[in-house]
Amino acid sequence: MYLLRRSQTSYWAMQERDIVPQCIVRPRSVEEVATAIGILQRDYDAKTRQGKLPLLFAIRSGGHSPIPGAANTHNGIVIDLRLFNKVVPSNDGTSVVIGSGARWGDVSKILDSRGLAVAGGRNSAVGVGGLTLGGGISFFSPRVGFVCNNILSYEVVLADRTIVTASETSHAGLWRALKGGSNNFGVVTSFVARSFPSTSIWSGFLYMTSGKANQVIDAFHDFTQARPDVYDEYAAGPLVCFSYVQKIGLNVISTNLVYTKPESWPACWRNFKSIGRLWSTVKIRSLTSATDELTKLSPPGLRELFLTTTVKNDHATLMQTYAAYKRGAEIMRRVKGMTWTLTLQPLLPGMIKKGQSDSLGLGTRTQPLVIVLFTVVWKNTADDQLVDQTTRSIIRDIDQYAASRGTADIYRYLNDCASWQNPFDGYGTENKRFLQEISRTYDPNGLFQRACVGGFKLDMNRISLNQSTDGIPEKQMTGSSSRSVS
Repeated sequence: MYLLRRSQTSYWAMQERDIVPQCIVRPRSVEEVATAIGILQRDYDAKTRQGKLPLLFAIRSGGHSPIPGAANTHNGIVIDLRLFNKVVPSNDGTSVVIGSGARWGDVSKILDSRGLAVAGGRNSAVGVGGLTLGGGISFFSPRVGFVCNNILSYEVVLADRTIVTASETSHAGLWRALKGGSNNFGVVTSFVARSFPSTSIWSGFLYMTSGKANQVIDAFHDFTQARPDVYDEYAAGPLVCFSYVQKIGLNVISTNLVYTKPESWPACWRNFKSIGRLWSTVKIRSLTSATDELTKLSPPGLRELFLTTTVKNDHATLMQTYAAYKRGAEIMRRVKGMTWTLTLQPLLPGMIKKGQSDSLGLGTRTQPLVIVLFTVVWKNTADDQLVDQTTRSIIRDIDQYAASRGTADIYRYLNDCASWQNPFDGYGTENKRFLQEISRTYDPNGLFQRACVGGFKLDMNRISLNQSTDGIPEKQMTGSSSRSVS
């Protein structure tokens, strides 16, 4: 019981801590993962033939998702990958092997000491596996693209217990599908990520009063709308955050600025520098220090909710989004311990075009987009329904306004979605169909669609498993890219 309690209290969000599994499996090798999957597959096959419910399971990397059941399952099995936490840079400094159970702080500490970096998480407590399989946005994304665009290969345990390495030259369809496809194809045990030289960066927060909201939105809009010829690939963000803190009854503004060179107040941030602020934390520091700062702002052990939408960088739409945030603060102002935050972050064409092909469906975008993220933190279960109803209404209002103005976009960043949102619809019909075809090829019986309860699924229950998979290469089970476990 002690070990179970210790595991439960290590989840970030209270909703995940509230779920009690029947069993936690902590494999020490990829072969042990394959053994666990083999047991689950046999149970799944037998139970589905009998028309019974199979053993349900979830896969845990860092356990940082706020969605109940994302990395945990009531009375089911949790495959806990946290012992897969190796971080091994190559001798030539061009790549690094990272275990799925590592946290991004583990990665940056090792790479900082070698003058290296990878495109990785901005919060040091976030797990490598979940963020990377959901696409992943990094401080280095303006220079190298999404986190997933920088993964050279994946080690994956498939539903048939086969262990394969998916790369651009082996299992290329699976390799692309894993770039945003989440846990729908197998258990990813490690990644080989591209690394590059990096020393210190300049980063931190500017803190301002709520009276600066219009100026901050103006500065955000102008930066995001800047001409392509002045695109600065070292400028990350800005992350503009508007927060209502119930405990003190105040609205505050914080803006995270990052420049991935050791250069103070580069020209790209001049519009923010001119806005009066209460204080700031910006300075030249290590990447680990920068990601630790974001970690400290999101402590564990509270009830948490994320939800998101995407809009074009239209000033009126941004102002309407801010107005919706203020309505939400008024409705939820009596929710005990509540912090209600709107975060705006740019999604620029220059970033989208970086790196390898993926399954995100963003390649045709030519205009700058804005990822709108709402987060809520609160204390009591009794307020869950009010929080859920209010946040759904707020997102619906923003989407309706953006649609009426022609500024809506279908993309939804998977790692910021609420449980009721469907990010794969936002990848577009062609990309979603591609992911479904890869699922049928590598998981023909649907183990990871129907028994793996965590994560967003591909609506495979609506599709016959006997449909053609024309255009998807057969699995290659020979050579160094694959091996079987008996």
